[in-house]
Amino acid sequence: MTHTLSWKLVIDSADPHAQAGFWAEALGYLVEDNSALVEQLLAAGAVPEAVTTHAHGRRAWRDLAAARHPEDPYDERSGTGLGRRLLFQRVPEPKTVKNRLHIDVHTAPGERDTQAERLVALGARILHAVDEPGGSWLVLTDPEGNEFCVS
Repeated sequence: MTHTLSWKLVIDSADPHAQAGFWAEALGYLVEDNSALVEQLLAAGAVPEAVTTHAHGRRAWRDLAAARHPEDPYDERSGTGLGRRLLFQRVPEPKTVKNRLHIDVHTAPGERDTQAERLVALGARILHAVDEPGGSWLVLTDPEGNEFCVS
């Protein structure tokens, strides 16, 4: 029996729109455009204005923002990605401990440090370098302190 599964990585966030913007730039993804759906639901009176905001130059959900791979399919009506996707959801509590799950960003040979510098310019911070017999990589944090690795 074959199972076809779809997935997205959901990440708690204080500012989902800033995080979606950072990760879209970091990975070469697109910030999802859900504005047509948001506008349609507002016009129909199905959602209150309070659950929306303006972000990335368009109407958006206040507490949700996503970055999707530009080559993956998406629902044209809602703008929701149907492939590789990071969804950031607003939560009230701050990050307090080390991540149990993190993203590894792989670079072309010899490009690790250049890409790390680019990510720092976007708002990341380098925590430390790891050099082990199995490989070497840099540990960074995104603008909200979530750890990720660059190799």
